[in-house]
Amino acid sequence: MKNATDSIAVIIVAGGSGARMGARLPKQFLPLDGRPVLMHTVQRFADALPQSRIVVVLPSSHIEYWNKLCRRHGFAVPHIVCTGGANRFESVSNGLRHAGEAELIAVHDGVRPLVSREIIERATEDARTYGAVIPVVRPIDSMRRIDRDGSRIVDRSLYRIVQTPQVFRADILRNAYARPFDERFTDDASVVEAAGQPVYLCEGSYENIKITTPVDMLTAEALLAQRQRTSATAGE
Repeated sequence: MKNATDSIAVIIVAGGSGARMGARLPKQFLPLDGRPVLMHTVQRFADALPQSRIVVVLPSSHIEYWNKLCRRHGFAVPHIVCTGGANRFESVSNGLRHAGEAELIAVHDGVRPLVSREIIERATEDARTYGAVIPVVRPIDSMRRIDRDGSRIVDRSLYRIVQTPQVFRADILRNAYARPFDERFTDDASVVEAAGQPVYLCEGSYENIKITTPVDMLTAEALLAQRQRTSATAGE
């Protein structure tokens, strides 16, 4: 029986400009506990899936800077770097060309550096059974739907917040990405569903945040510090 690390490719998409962050650097390069956010993300998958093939997708203008950061920080985790496209769809398409002969392919946001080993393993194992898996969490806040007549409350129990990694059997994902881009494609699951493949929802985590704003960075720093304190206490 194969284990969770057999023949898996991980495509980490890191093409953000950081406009909403209001920072000089793109958010994937901002320092988190002394290292760029993207390094934390890559390390998470290297630790959870040590035999996986990791592909980092970056804008062409960022690749040399990333290489310099890796040298500066002595970051030696094996990974492939490829050029992204004009949108997420094109970036994942480019990443797929470097995924090799993997049986499963995970796609993850480069600015989700706190994804846990448990979520990675759960999503990859479920993908073996269901073919297409995304982690989700329940909304906490009340939600309203806005239309031309105003707004109205909706039943939040009917909704889920989507996270990554989104994990697929390679043949399913490659077949889905063989179609032309459509503006309705907001993530990989939407591409796969458009090709007729149902998507299974697995349990995500509220700590698996996507760093988009300065508040998100503060939250990530606090969560990471708490994890380090917990780990240190457990090792005593």
